[in-house]
Amino acid sequence: MPSAPINNCMNTTLEQEDPEIYELIQKEKWRQYSCLELIASENFTSQAVMEANGSALTNKYSEGLPGARFYGGNEHIDVIENLCRTRALKAFNLKDTEWGVNVQPYSGTTANFSALTALLAPHDRIMGLELASGGHLTHGHQTAKKKISSSAIYFESFPYQVDAITGLIDYDKLEVNADAYRPKLIICGASAYPRDWDYARLRKIADKHGSYLMSDIAHISGLVAVGEQSSPFIHCDVVTTTTHKTLRGPRAGLLFFKRGEKGTRVGDLEEKCNFAVFPSNQGGPHNNTIAAVAVALKQVAEPGFKQYAIQVRKNAHAVAETLAKHGYKLASGGTENHLVLWDLRPIGLNGNKMEKICDALNITLNKNAIAGDTSAFVPGGVRVGTAALTSRSLKEYDFIQVAEFLHQAAQLALKIQNKSGKLIKDFVFALEQDNEVKALKVKVQAFAHQFPMPGFSPDSISESAKH
Repeated sequence: MPSAPINNCMNTTLEQEDPEIYELIQKEKWRQYSCLELIASENFTSQAVMEANGSALTNKYSEGLPGARFYGGNEHIDVIENLCRTRALKAFNLKDTEWGVNVQPYSGTTANFSALTALLAPHDRIMGLELASGGHLTHGHQTAKKKISSSAIYFESFPYQVDAITGLIDYDKLEVNADAYRPKLIICGASAYPRDWDYARLRKIADKHGSYLMSDIAHISGLVAVGEQSSPFIHCDVVTTTTHKTLRGPRAGLLFFKRGEKGTRVGDLEEKCNFAVFPSNQGGPHNNTIAAVAVALKQVAEPGFKQYAIQVRKNAHAVAETLAKHGYKLASGGTENHLVLWDLRPIGLNGNKMEKICDALNITLNKNAIAGDTSAFVPGGVRVGTAALTSRSLKEYDFIQVAEFLHQAAQLALKIQNKSGKLIKDFVFALEQDNEVKALKVKVQAFAHQFPMPGFSPDSISESAKH
């Protein structure tokens, strides 16, 4: 006769076991359904991806690589990880004789630091795009007083910039500085750069100094996969990406490395990159997430994903064109990818206030530094991304309306700022009392509710979460 279970909680639903967390998740689902999600680093993933991510695979330890684990019982995990690696190469049209990939990084940040660990020795020199020019923290960010990122703490960082007038990467200045600095590694990639990259030019600069060239395509990887952005794989030694932005998967990272003959520059990258991920920087991989990444990569290879990526770019162009017609300044004058970088300084507004008023209007975006900003805490603009709402089936004409909402938000922010003064706390207090803000929020929510939600049905949301 079977014994009674020791823990009665082991087979109860979340709603039964922890009503508090359950209800908070319901509220978050309602928020996502009711808001216009414009954060460029976010997307909505599919129901299938979420099922894999919430599966029994979370129970298994599997340190090491397929076929060489430090734990038993990994016969199915090995197949899943190998399938994920195969799909990752297929998604980017790569031959396994020329490229390999490690699918275990927990995030883009750990993928990046693993790449640096593989390629560099402590205090080697790196060059990455500076944060104020649209770069990422993990590309060597530091201030005049403090080294912020581990990439700046453990390596010597000399950033490059965009041109102050055009907003485009200043490749000429980059080359001049590289000639003087002689970096061991040049990093290309950004979190807020609305243009494509000249990888051939960067390869030429790197080759002058025997430097490695690494590309972080976290933001644009979904566009790269289907040819809507230039491919870094032609020219780079290592490529990293997250999986949850334009790839539309779970939150994780990938580390691609070039394969080559022993004794060449890339001959030992596979061994170095795999060792850098584990055991250098991580423990056991998250098998549930790897399975979810595999599901997302299968979806990337389907014809519909190409149409999605095309629409992402069309929608970003619609936002840029509409904001420009209202006379607003855009970094680089427009966009070639999934995001628009909106410079608010000419109208006397900053990114903090624009983010706050948009939150109050059910529009989610993020403050962002603009080239020339002196503080990341009071940035001069906001970043507007189209990947998430394109997943909700919005087309160009819908994004024209989204941009009109943004225009109305900016004008309301200026009006409120004129009354409240410059302090952010006074601004927030004033906007919370403003009847025009409340009225516009109702319109935004009604607009958002016209579109379907990937991953879950709005009908599944509890009634209590809607109030």
